[in-house]
Amino acid sequence: MTRSRSGVTLVEILVVVALIGVLMGILLPSLQAARESVRQTSCANNLRQLGLAAAGHEAARGRYPVGAESREWAEQPQFPHQFFRWSVLAHLAPFYEEESLLEDLDLTVPLYTNFGADAVAPQNREVVARTVPLFLCPSDRGRPVSPIFGPTNYAACTGSGGGGGTPFETDGVFSINSRTRPKDMTDGLSKTVLFSESTLGDGPVATADPAAANPDTAYAFTFFTPLSDTRCRRARNWNFTDLRGFSWANGEYRTTLYNHAAPPNAAAFDCLSALMNTPDKARMYAGYGWRSARSRHAGGVTVAMADGAVRFVADAIDPAVWEAVATIAGGEVGRLP
Repeated sequence: MTRSRSGVTLVEILVVVALIGVLMGILLPSLQAARESVRQTSCANNLRQLGLAAAGHEAARGRYPVGAESREWAEQPQFPHQFFRWSVLAHLAPFYEEESLLEDLDLTVPLYTNFGADAVAPQNREVVARTVPLFLCPSDRGRPVSPIFGPTNYAACTGSGGGGGTPFETDGVFSINSRTRPKDMTDGLSKTVLFSESTLGDGPVATADPAAANPDTAYAFTFFTPLSDTRCRRARNWNFTDLRGFSWANGEYRTTLYNHAAPPNAAAFDCLSALMNTPDKARMYAGYGWRSARSRHAGGVTVAMADGAVRFVADAIDPAVWEAVATIAGGEVGRLP
């Protein structure tokens, strides 16, 4: 009787390796999907915290915070009022669960106190440079896109984008110096969006090369206000002076404001501008914009509603419904599914 040799043959090893490869091919997508599900849940929780902070502000002060601040600085009355520019995220600082993160933020001085490289007030430079996890979606890059500011993925809704993307007296909850109260929201709190998300910027700053820009991470810039479709199509600048989402402290369309002029994750570039040529110090340098909600989540974006609900909205949402939930008193019947 002949005994077989013990050990493992090369064929058997190759079979085992092939089986491992097949299993990895099956398991890795599931693992990645599970990780993204966790990240998406974390993102939704961040937006829920922003909604709760806004509700806390309203309960304490009888109104929601401004979308962005613009006012005269007594020490330098000749300065443009837009230099104050503190964002809704900055004004909500006392109402976050981790309020100690921003408790030393000084909102009594403008965000920008001069025109130079050291434009931020000395007492605020360290604070506004902080990377605050609450302001970042874990599915995005999660790191600063500016050397002097902390980034943000979250922005407040100014409405439908009417008036050529004006930041003044918009039809949404937030605008420059807005003072919206729940009774102003006649469409209903459950039908009105407060916040959504938008991707952090990437690519070169202030480029005229369209090949270097991507609608997911860059914006077009035109030097004309108000915005129009023609002006935006003819834009020849992208990422003008800063990347999108570069500062949670800065109240403008590049950072902490957005609207529903286009659907979520729109294929076209967001379009922004600034009011340059005006003698009106209250409006000089005000940013105009058609900035979309954008995310790294597959198929849609997350929004926080005025009633405290958080919902995931598909890219394919009916444009009429998407516009309806951006306004506070449009009288529309649209409601998010």
